[in-house]
Amino acid sequence: MKYSKYHALGNDYLVIAFEDLDFELTPEKVERICHRNFGIGSDGILFGSLPSKDSRFALRIFNPDGSEAEKSGNGLRIFSRYLWDKNLVGEEEFEIETLGGTVKTRVAELGKSVRVEMGRVNFQSEKIPVVGHSREVIQESITVDNQTFSFCAATIGNPHCVILLPEVTPDMVKKYGSLLEVHPYFPNRTNVQFMKILDRNNIQIEIWERGAGYTLASGSSSSAAAAVAHRLDLCDSSITVHMQGGLIAIEISDGFLVTMTGAVTKVAEGILSAEIFEY
Repeated sequence: MKYSKYHALGNDYLVIAFEDLDFELTPEKVERICHRNFGIGSDGILFGSLPSKDSRFALRIFNPDGSEAEKSGNGLRIFSRYLWDKNLVGEEEFEIETLGGTVKTRVAELGKSVRVEMGRVNFQSEKIPVVGHSREVIQESITVDNQTFSFCAATIGNPHCVILLPEVTPDMVKKYGSLLEVHPYFPNRTNVQFMKILDRNNIQIEIWERGAGYTLASGSSSSAAAAVAHRLDLCDSSITVHMQGGLIAIEISDGFLVTMTGAVTKVAEGILSAEIFEY
């Protein structure tokens, strides 16, 4: 099986084209392929197809635990760069279908920067989803391991729990992220961001990704956290998100429509051996 490997600010994915796959991509096989000791090693797999009749590309996104994600900002940037590298797209805007909705994307700077219209952020509980009555989930309380946080919840095609704190560290999200991910409030589990406001145009986040764990960078997490900061009137509509892996630029327009721009780096191309599934 052929694959290409890219990273977006340290968040790495394998891209596998539909026509290059000669076996069923089961959760067990996804987990083995993504394993950093027994497989190739990655934060997930992007399984993509050629354009459909309406000229959209289709993308499925697998987490390293074998589960499937609705949307990934970094994954979309990487898949866009892959299509550009394969000469399937040029400088024109094009569309990609995901389980979390269809996005518009454009590759620039010789493939090194990608702009994605991520869609509309929604704070409604039934859309995210969050248990309980219908409401915007803004500054509610959540308790894990005897620690209570104030959180906002949002969806941009996948669920997010954003916790605003005066200081954020990798150790904090590593301690509480796995517990928040599976909290009963979130029937589909959730991504988690610990967020610090730096000024009206800058935020810092530490990220726990659903199905992946601690992550250096995330496009959908950046989009959700920036939207929450804007919704709370703590930031303006142009926000730079600072993460361990680097920076993502977020633009928020009317109705919380989010556009994300960030870097992509090609790592390698290779061929997977079937032998890795024998053990």
